[in-house]
Amino acid sequence: MGEKNRTSFFVDVAEITVEGGRGGDGVIHFRREKYIPKGGPDGGDGGDGGNVYAVGNEHLRTLLDFTYKSYYKAEDGKPGGRRRSKGKKGKDVNIQVPLGTVFYDKDKNSVIGEILHHGQRLLLAKGGKGGRGNARFATPTQRTPRIREEGKKGEKKHIKLELKYLADIGLVGFPNSGKSTLLKAITGNKVKSANYPFTTLTPNLGVFKNEKSQEIILCDLPGIIEGASEGRGLGLAFLRHIERTKYLIFVIDASGKNPKDDFKKLLRELEKYNIALLEKERIVVFNKIDLLDDISGLVIPGERVYHISALLGKNVEKVMEVIDKWLNHKINKEKI
Repeated sequence: MGEKNRTSFFVDVAEITVEGGRGGDGVIHFRREKYIPKGGPDGGDGGDGGNVYAVGNEHLRTLLDFTYKSYYKAEDGKPGGRRRSKGKKGKDVNIQVPLGTVFYDKDKNSVIGEILHHGQRLLLAKGGKGGRGNARFATPTQRTPRIREEGKKGEKKHIKLELKYLADIGLVGFPNSGKSTLLKAITGNKVKSANYPFTTLTPNLGVFKNEKSQEIILCDLPGIIEGASEGRGLGLAFLRHIERTKYLIFVIDASGKNPKDDFKKLLRELEKYNIALLEKERIVVFNKIDLLDDISGLVIPGERVYHISALLGKNVEKVMEVIDKWLNHKINKEKI
């Protein structure tokens, strides 16, 4: 199977149309009961239309489902009945989405909201209000009103969905730098790894646990190439996932032609995409030192640098110590 086909299974941008249910009509009705020959108006109100919600689901990882279905409409409200009975409200529609999904109103060019927690609900389209029945229009001077209201249409919106992974730590590097191998070494995550570019075709998540079983999430992002911020390669499609992370680990192939220059190139791509990414706390990891005889030149002024072999597990514990400190900082910050 070619690279193009394999990447198609990961979808992090989609467009859908959502529509709230129409409100039920109010009705015109008059009491007609035995011994009450001239009963008054008792037409009930129509039920409200159903709403469309997005619901967070921690088990979902992509927006793939929206390539098969792109239109979601809630149920219409039912009309009112006699004896002032109100029509039944239309059923809501709950759209399951991965955590980290952001919703944009395409027509208004505005952000509707985002889903960050499992079970969280976000209103996307409100159902129309049910119309009033003739019982609502009775007055001392108008005792037999023959008027009612029709139900209102529900909201209809064209929405763009954008998935940004909710990882605490992002692993950033060029293809074949060993990010997947490092993720596996740190978390024990079973990640595909091979000796060719673009091994990672979708973001891989891993969980680091400390001795107290406290967790921090790492995300191995697909390899960036030069020009990724301008749309080249796979990088641009996944740069958005770096925005969610709190910390960055730059993974550099120490056996490459110019490792330190590779780091500078990565910084430039991130800066072009979003300069705020450079403000995140980070470390630089020179990987594959087992392929070198001398690593003395692999130093970058002003950067915290680590020399490891993820494949052999050499010095990986030093990177894990940094991650553990980040985890403790995260936990202490959450307690504040």
